[in-house]
Order: sequence, then C-alpha cells, then structure tokens
Amino acid sequence: MLQLIENAKSNPLKTAIVEEKKSFSYQNLLDRSEEIASFLLNDKSDLEEAPVAFMVSPGFEYVAVQWAIWRAGGIAVPLCITYPLPSLQYVIEDTKASIILVGNEYVETLKVYQEDSSKLFSSTSEIFDQKSKPLPEIEKSRGAMILYTSGTTSLPKGVLTTHSNIESQISTLVNAWEWSSEDYILEILPLHHVHGIINVLCCALWSGATVEFLNQFSAKEVFKIFLQGNLNVFMAVPTIYFKLISEWEKLPKEEQQKLGQAMASFRLMVSGSAALPVSVMEQWKEISGHYLLERYGMTEIGMAVSNPYKGERRAGYIGKPLPGVKLRTVDEDGNLVKVGEAGEIQIKSPSVFKEYWGKPEATSKSFTQDGWFKTGDIAVFEDGYYRILGRDSIDIIKSGGYKISALEIEEVLRKYPEIKDCGVVGIPNEEWGELVVAALVVENEFDTDLLNIWIRERMPAYKTPRKYIFISDLPRNTMGKVTKNELKKLF
Repeated sequence: MLQLIENAKSNPLKTAIVEEKKSFSYQNLLDRSEEIASFLLNDKSDLEEAPVAFMVSPGFEYVAVQWAIWRAGGIAVPLCITYPLPSLQYVIEDTKASIILVGNEYVETLKVYQEDSSKLFSSTSEIFDQKSKPLPEIEKSRGAMILYTSGTTSLPKGVLTTHSNIESQISTLVNAWEWSSEDYILEILPLHHVHGIINVLCCALWSGATVEFLNQFSAKEVFKIFLQGNLNVFMAVPTIYFKLISEWEKLPKEEQQKLGQAMASFRLMVSGSAALPVSVMEQWKEISGHYLLERYGMTEIGMAVSNPYKGERRAGYIGKPLPGVKLRTVDEDGNLVKVGEAGEIQIKSPSVFKEYWGKPEATSKSFTQDGWFKTGDIAVFEDGYYRILGRDSIDIIKSGGYKISALEIEEVLRKYPEIKDCGVVGIPNEEWGELVVAALVVENEFDTDLLNIWIRERMPAYKTPRKYIFISDLPRNTMGKVTKNELKKLF
C-alpha cells in the first residue's frame, strides 16, 4: 500500500494542484494516474520495478505520470526538461528504461526513441479513455525512483530509493516542519531533484495541501503570487532569494510594504540545495520578516539536518539531525572527531538510498563497513548546531599544509561593498599544493590589492586568495549550485 496514494483518497475533493489558473482535485489526480497506470501495464499485471523514464512539464500531468508509474509497480525516472539530448540519453541508456513517456512539447526532443522498437514511447496526450485494470499491490521495499546526482566530480550516478526510503524522507519533514492540509506552496524548483520532488511536491500532497506551479521562473511573477494571499509556505534555493531581493529593491516603497505584509503571513520559508550566504539571510529577514530555515540533505539521503521549525535558526548553520537520523563526523581515518573539530558527515537513517543503479562498487565504496553513508561533506559541530565547511573534494582547499574552507572565504568576500557574488576554488600549484583563487562578480572592476588589505583584517593571510578574475556571473547547475569544476577551468 502506497501511503501517498492512500492519503489522497481521504480528501478527494480538495484542490491538489493549481496550474495556469486551472485547479485539479486529489480525485482528478487519482483518476488520471490510474488511467496512465492502466496504459503502462498494457497486458501485464505488474511492471515489477521496470524503470520508466518521463519528460513532462511540471504540473498536474507530471504528478499523474509519477503516481501512475508507482501504482503500476515501476520505478520513476524523471528527466530534466532543460537538458540537451546527450544528457537525456545518458539517463535513458544508464537505467535501460524500456518505457518513455513525454509531454507533447518534448516528442521532438526525444524523437530518436520513437523509432526504437525495443521501447514503448508515448506522448501523454495520447493516453485517454483507457480501460481501468487491476493495479498491483506494491511492497515498500521495492525500488521507487532513480534520480541522478549532479556529477560534480564524475559522471552522474543513478540514486535508487525504495518506497520505504521515500516515505521516511517525506514523513520526517512533514513532522519536523508541521505540514498540514491547510498549507499552500508554490513549486518553482526542478522536478528531477529531491528538493522539488520530495521537500515541496510529495510533502504537500502527503499532507493534503495545495501546490501551485510556476514553470517559468520570474521574480515579478513570484511576487504577484505572493500578493494573492494564498501561499503560506515557500521553498527555494539561494540564487532565487538573491533574484527576489534584487527585484524587491527596484520596487517603489508602497509595493515593498505590501509585499512585506503578504510575506509576514507565511508560516514557513526554507532555503536549501546550496549554502545560503549570511548576507542574503539577513537581507531576506529585513524584507520579509522571516529568518529562512536552512537545512541539509542530498539525493542519497533526503533531508538529514535542519534548523528548527520552532526555536533558534542560526545563519550559516544547517542545524541539528532530524528525528530518526543518526549523524557522526569523522576524520580521514574514520575516527570520531571532537566537538569543534572538522570532520566528514556520515549518516544512518531509514531515508538513506538503497544503491547506485548498476554500480555495486560505487555503492560499496560510499558506505562504511558498519553501514554509515559517507557524504563527503565536511562540517563542524559548534554550540549544538552543525556548520558545513564544504565538500571534501571541491570546497576544502589543501594549501601550504592547511585545510581551508572555500565557503568561509566566500562568506567574507561577499561583505566587501563592490562584490555582488563570488566563488572560491583551489587550483594545482607545485609550491603550495593548491592555490586559493577567487572569481568575483562585480559591476566595475577594481584594485584587488585594496581588497587583500581589507581581507587580512578579517582572516589569516594564508586564506587570502592569491589570484582573482572578474566575471559577469558564476557557472551554475539547474539547482543554482556553483559548478566549481567549471569555475576552475576559468583559471
């Protein structure tokens, strides 16, 4: 029994989805997903964990397809709607998906699979008036979804989660963040990623809440929806908050006040998927009255750590482990580190994924012998809260015998008046091992010697960048994370 589907049956007439001024009830979702599930089953009684790739725009049809795959016993493989064909092919070939469903607008993108006789390829617009078939009973230990990691250090890996993992991820957040059927959230995040799928979409629908979709991000449109007064929960990534702040600054005082009043009535605003600059946190507090709730998670573990819903939220900290999550920090030899010392985060929880799809060796390497998942993220525990220092291979720069956090340097650089944003990386160097360098997003270039004098009043000299470049914007992935390997190439 899939709890998400069962929950939907308890309040069938409630509005589940709002999309382009059209509303769809939970019953509409149940009916449409059953119709698509019957189509998927064809002459089978159960898809038996067959991967089903789907490329559908965010909205009612996306949710119906996702639910249909689960109800028919398949594994959902959501494809990113903005990826080029080679990236989509990589996911389809890697999962060996023999069924591909697409929205009408993506038929052309994936037409190469239309002629492939080994695959069932269909546009969702062709699935209608389908005769209902008995749907299989689904064990929670079965595979449910494959999401691909961003592949910052190697080719993306397919992260397989079971229905049990997903239910744990959802229920943990529903309880921790006090979701209810009274909630109304805006979905602006990509739906091939755990943040958009689990934290926003599944948590809302599990709770009987309403999800409104805005497919083309626009700060103006987001503010327009804020002013309508329906929303009370909002989740985004730091770059979105940055864009909203920039838009707010252009508005006349009167409109700023109206927005401030509208946002004050929200019960929860969350930031995640990338480190939130303290400066953005403070600016947003001034604008909205909300101290953003920062949390920490990964495709492999769902959400593991969070600032409290009720209680002190600390800027620059990810918070405390969520209920049911065991967390430890260890050194390079796997020994527990002391409070105040940096170590790699390792996690044990029912939310942790089952395996990397088709990669037993990579799966085995990512767990310790006693079953802890190795995140690769370095953190320190201070005054009861965890603070991320960065990702071992990307954000921890090993220079002159020191381990330096790139995130810490970025936080200081952002306080310099002329710098709008920045990215710090380490580049190979014979003398130092790695050299600390920084890319600066500025309106006008300036003398970096003055910047170095300013930095040395705030940080030890060994953390001062040795080289700077000026760029118009930082390279980012679809979730707004800075792609540091691309940044390194610029040097």
